[in-house]
Amino acid sequence: MDADQIEMPVFQFIFGILPLTCGAQRAFIAFVTPQFSLSFYPPLFQGFAFVLGAIVGSFLNVVIYRLPLNMSVNTPRRSFCPHCKHQIPFHQNIPLFSWIVLRARCAKCGAKIPFRYFAVELLTALLFLAIWNVCLQGGGLALVLPLWVLASLLIAATFIDFDHFIIPDEITLGGTAAGLLFSFIFPSLMGAESHWLGLAWSLAGAVLGYGLLWGVVELGKLAFGKKKLVFNPPAEFVWTRKNDDAEFAVGEEKMLWSDIFSRESDLMIMEAKGVKLDEKPAGEDTLRFHYNRLMLPGGEVMLDTLDIIKGKVAKIVIPREAMGFGDVKFIACIGAFLGWKAVLFTVVAASVFGSLVGIALMITNRRDASGRIPFGPYLALGALLWIFAGPLILDWYWQFLVPPGRTL
Repeated sequence: MDADQIEMPVFQFIFGILPLTCGAQRAFIAFVTPQFSLSFYPPLFQGFAFVLGAIVGSFLNVVIYRLPLNMSVNTPRRSFCPHCKHQIPFHQNIPLFSWIVLRARCAKCGAKIPFRYFAVELLTALLFLAIWNVCLQGGGLALVLPLWVLASLLIAATFIDFDHFIIPDEITLGGTAAGLLFSFIFPSLMGAESHWLGLAWSLAGAVLGYGLLWGVVELGKLAFGKKKLVFNPPAEFVWTRKNDDAEFAVGEEKMLWSDIFSRESDLMIMEAKGVKLDEKPAGEDTLRFHYNRLMLPGGEVMLDTLDIIKGKVAKIVIPREAMGFGDVKFIACIGAFLGWKAVLFTVVAASVFGSLVGIALMITNRRDASGRIPFGPYLALGALLWIFAGPLILDWYWQFLVPPGRTL
């Protein structure tokens, strides 16, 4: 359907996305219909989508930098240079333009601004524009807002996962809650007609996604057994408690404690030197960790009574994971927004993308690099592919399996 064929009033779209059915709303829509038609202003709304996406992308850069560091995204209110901490004034923080005008340099200290900042803003702007066009052509403008929110979550999760090999709960669990809410408000997101049915299908998608990848993680741990890491010379390690979880860092690599342990029986053994428990010498060079406790010859120490454990590690034997548990919660978020079909499609597509990248890296003798690429970005890419072409790909695949005139 072309834009000039759509006769959906501007105000009908604005009010139509709200769960209101009052007579005053219908009367107002009927009055403005002859005067305002969305088909008259496609470049205006496309420009708005692009600019809004760039602005949201600028905010996502804040989220990507601060969230893994447990910093507030609201304080300080202004963005700042990571090198000199100078707060950036408004006129030097215009999405897309400032990075170009400043020549990718901080105006205060001259430190280089990574290209990623510009890329996130441009990618978000392009995705917002593409989602607007897809929804406009499909006549489903009510889906623009939830899909914009999902695209923002996918971008933030991807770049955080690339940098830190984690996907914060604020994105996964918060995104799942948002997907359930949007599916209730906009049941058409699930292809449903009633609000409660939309919520039910959204919940089914989240549960299927969570259960599917949880099974993969569990089977992977059983199949792959243990993973041994040797550090020569010994590397600095720090275990830091963070509310109900903890962060485990060895050298520059960081991961969540919950991503290492998924079963009560999981055991991590460390051979280390100079170990201190809350600045007190441990008196032991071999540490045996379960998720919630540290086993020592004199007894066990519950980890929730400690704030920090540090020292130098020479060898670690840990449960070997098929993927991080953040990916399990991430696919639940995707399922809450897109439904159970999208979950299956996303997992298959992500596996294909991962396999292709792995094969390419092996061909180019960069096998080790494949282990440094997290699975979250593949899931995000699979979800985006579903948004723009998933149903078409499924139809093509089905016709390939069952040509016209044949039945299974």
